[in-house]
Amino acid sequence: MPIEFVQTPDAPGAIGPYSQGTIADGYLYTAGQIALDPASGQVVEGDVRTETELVLRNLAAILRAAGSDFSQVVKTTVYLVDMNDFTAMNDVYAKAFGKHRPARSTVAVSALPKGVRVEIDAIARITARR
Repeated sequence: MPIEFVQTPDAPGAIGPYSQGTIADGYLYTAGQIALDPASGQVVEGDVRTETELVLRNLAAILRAAGSDFSQVVKTTVYLVDMNDFTAMNDVYAKAFGKHRPARSTVAVSALPKGVRVEIDAIARITARR
């Protein structure tokens, strides 16, 4: 099976030499998403909750474009600049995923692109044909 690349205008375009997502062997691997508004390309103003909401909307758009959704996510990685933001991020994350509980790693990092507080990437099964 060939590798496919996902591109949707409903999520921010890549800000480097990578794709929003890559499909291989029936799975989608997303690039890390940060709180960029897809229309303007600008970082959203607000706290970590506001950032996490936009990050998850961006991830949802990539999942949708690939023929998947949050219910098919098998693994996520969350990158936080400040672990004191964990509870706020986790509240928004839990609401987005509902009862679905993919495996997750949460990692503290010294900095993220464009000065954001949170970045999330995902691995998901593809359930619909593109």
